[in-house]
Amino acid sequence: MGKGKKGGKRMNKKQLTEQLEQFFSTQPGKTFSFKEIFRSLKLNTHPLKMLAIDIMEEMAWDDYLVRVSDNSYKLNTEGQVFEGTFIRKTNGKNSIKPDEGDKPVFCSERNSLFALNGDHVKASLMARRSHHIREAQVIEIISHAKDQFVGRLRVDKDMAFLITPDNTFATDILIPKRKLKGGKTDDKAVVKITQWPDAEHKNLVGEVVDVLGKTGDNDVEMNTILAQYGLPYVYPKKVEEAADKITGKITKADEAEREDCRNTWTCTIDPKDAKDFDDALSIKKLDNGLYEVGVHIADVSHYVKEGDIIDKEAQKRATSIYLVDRTIPMLPERLCNFVCSLRPDEDKLAYSVIFNLDDQANVKAFRIVHTIIRSNRRFCYEEAQQLLEDNGVVDGTGEPAPPAPAGGYKGEYATEIITLDRLAKQLRKQRFKNGSVKFDREELHFDVDEKGHPTRCYFKRSKDANKLVEEFMLLANKTVAESVGKVKKGRKPKTLPYRIHDNPDPQKLETLRQFVVKLGYKFGSSSTKGATARSLNKLMDECGNKPEGKMIETVALRAMMKARYSVHNIGHFGLAFDYYTHFTSPIRRYPDTMVHRLLTKYQAGGRSANEKHYEMLCEHCSDMELVAQSAERDSIKYKMVEFMGDKVGNSYDAHISGITSYGIYAEIDENHCEGMVPMRDLDDDYYDFDERNFCLVGRRRHHRYQLGDPIRIKVAKANLERKQLDFAIDNGKADKKVDKDKVTEETTKAEKPAKPRRTRKTKKSSKSKD
Repeated sequence: MGKGKKGGKRMNKKQLTEQLEQFFSTQPGKTFSFKEIFRSLKLNTHPLKMLAIDIMEEMAWDDYLVRVSDNSYKLNTEGQVFEGTFIRKTNGKNSIKPDEGDKPVFCSERNSLFALNGDHVKASLMARRSHHIREAQVIEIISHAKDQFVGRLRVDKDMAFLITPDNTFATDILIPKRKLKGGKTDDKAVVKITQWPDAEHKNLVGEVVDVLGKTGDNDVEMNTILAQYGLPYVYPKKVEEAADKITGKITKADEAEREDCRNTWTCTIDPKDAKDFDDALSIKKLDNGLYEVGVHIADVSHYVKEGDIIDKEAQKRATSIYLVDRTIPMLPERLCNFVCSLRPDEDKLAYSVIFNLDDQANVKAFRIVHTIIRSNRRFCYEEAQQLLEDNGVVDGTGEPAPPAPAGGYKGEYATEIITLDRLAKQLRKQRFKNGSVKFDREELHFDVDEKGHPTRCYFKRSKDANKLVEEFMLLANKTVAESVGKVKKGRKPKTLPYRIHDNPDPQKLETLRQFVVKLGYKFGSSSTKGATARSLNKLMDECGNKPEGKMIETVALRAMMKARYSVHNIGHFGLAFDYYTHFTSPIRRYPDTMVHRLLTKYQAGGRSANEKHYEMLCEHCSDMELVAQSAERDSIKYKMVEFMGDKVGNSYDAHISGITSYGIYAEIDENHCEGMVPMRDLDDDYYDFDERNFCLVGRRRHHRYQLGDPIRIKVAKANLERKQLDFAIDNGKADKKVDKDKVTEETTKAEKPAKPRRTRKTKKSSKSKD
C-alpha cells in the first residue's frame, strides 16, 4: 500500500507527494485534469495513478489544493478571507459558495451572522479541526439578495409576525401592528425588511407592503407563488395605458415596405386556450414543383420600440410565465392578445422566413422579410391532430402521405395541413439523422373548475400536430442564426443572441453508461457530439417501451446541460445545430424581440451591436427563464397537493421517480402526482444510499428500492402550506402514520423535515435529485 512503479522503479507516497507539490507550486492559478497530471508526471501504472488521486484528495482536505471538479485540481492561492454567496438550508447545514468557483464551505448557524439565502457575504476560514470538514464564519454581509418576503400573517395582541413556508429565517419577521396595512391572521402578505439583525438586536423587523388575501384562495395562492420569486403579479397601469394607445392600424407606408402575403393560404396552430398567436404557417405549390412554406412571426418590434416604457417592462420580465391556471404575460394584454396576435381574418404585420422546399424538405432557397399576412384559419392542436388521424397520416415515419382519394382528403384545408405535416416529418427525420437527441418528454396538465380547483390531473405527449409546428419553428430559428453567424473565414460575425446548449457532463455520461450496462444495455460515451447523440438516441429507442425506459430517460436527462442565451455561440448539442437562436416567439420571450431588432438593423446595412450589452441582456433573460420555471413548478406542486387533498388514506400503484438520502420520491401511475416517502417511515431496516446506482439498499434484509421500480403507496399527508405530498409504503397492513386530517394548513411555523438518521452515502458522487 502507498507504493507504485514508475519507469520500472518503485515510488513511495512521500516521493509522489513531493512531485505533486512541486508540480502545482510552479503553476499557480492553473487547473489540471487527472489526465494532464498523469501525463506530466509520467504516471503510467494504475497503482501510481490511484496513489496520486488519494494524495491529491488529502492535499485538498488540508487546503493545499482546491478541488475544481471531480477529476481536476489547482493550487490553493486564496487567503483565509473570501467572498461568496450564502446558501441557507432548513436543516441548519448552511454553506458559503466562494465567488472564485471553489466548492461550498460549511457555515454553522452560530457563525452565519444571520445571513439569508442568496446574500453576498465576506467570510473567513476557521482553523480546521482534525478529521473535520472545512468551516467558515461570516464576518460581513456585503449585500442582501432581497429585502421583501412572502408568507402568512399571524396577528397577536401586541405584535404581528410573518411566517414563511420555507423556513427562510431562524426566527419569524416581527411586524409592528401599525405597519400591517390592514392584514389579518392567515392573510398572505408581502413584507419588506426595515431592520436587519445585528449584535444587539437579533430579530428581523418589517412592514407589510401588500396584503394578497386569505390563505387558500386560488388567486391569492398563485400570486403568492409569483411574489415569492419576485415576479410581478399585476401589470403596471402606465404600461397598459401606453399599450392602449397603439392602434395596430396598417399604413400605406407599411404596405409599401413589406412583402404582401395576404393571398397565400395561412393558418395558426396553437393550444385550444391560447389567445396570443405569435406564429403562423403558409404553404403554396410553385410552378417549378417546389413548395413555398412561410414561417410568419408576429412583428412585435414594429410596435414596441427599444427603450420605451413597454420595452423596459418587457425587458425586466424577459418572459411570459405559465402557471397552471393562468398566463402572466410579458407584454400588455392589448399587444399580446390583439394588436400583435396573428388572429384569423385580420391583416397583420409579421417578420417571416419563407422557404422553397422540395419533396424531401430540402431547403433550395429562403428569404427573411417583413410581411403583411392574413390567416385563413385558426386551428387548435386537437383539431389539426384529428384531421391528420381522419386521413390516416399519423404514423410519424417521415414517409410521404398517401395520395389523396378521389374525393380528396377529409376536412377543411386538409390538403394544406397534410402537406405541411409530410414536409415536417421529413425535416424531423433528417434532424435525427444529423444527431439531434430524441427526448420525448411528457407535460403535466390539470383541468380546473371555475374556482381554480383541479378536477383532473394527466400527462400530455406531443403528437404529430405539435411536431408539425415545432419542426418549422426549429428550421426558422436555425436559418436566422445561420444568416448572421455563418460568415466567410477570417471575418467576425455580427452580434446576435444565440440559444446555446453545451455538451453533456462527461462524468454524468459515464455514470449513465455504468448504470445501463447493469440493465443489459450498451452505451458508448464519446468525446464527439455526434457519436454521443447517436448513442443516446439508440439507447432511447431500445429502452423506450420497456419498464425501465422512463428510469433510463430520467438518468440521461440529468447528464444534460441547461440551454441558455449568449452572444458567444457554441452551438446547440440537443438539436445538433451549429447555429441556433430564438426568433419565433417575441410575444412571450424577450430574446426573440432582441433578435428581430438586430436582424432588421443588419438588413438595413447597420453595424454590429455592442456585444457586452447584449451578453448582459442574455444573462438576464437566462436567469429570468429559470426563475419563471421555478414558479411554474411551484404552481404545479400546489395544484398536485390540492388535487390529492381529499384522497388522504387512499392507496395507489406508483413507481419510484427519485431516490435521495432523505427519502423516496414516487409518482402515482393513475394521475402522475408525485410525493415522497420520508426516510423515517422506512423503519423495516437501516438503508444505505447508493448514488451511482440510484437506489437504497437495506443492510440486514438487503431489500432494494431502485429508481423506476413499481411500488404500492398510501397518501399520508397533503400539506398545501409547503406544497408537499407525503406517502407511506402500503404493505397491506394498518398504517398508524397516515394522517386522516386530509389537507394540513398549519397555523404554526411549518415543520422542519426530519434528519435522515438511517442512511449514509456509499460513494461520493454528483448531486442526486432533491
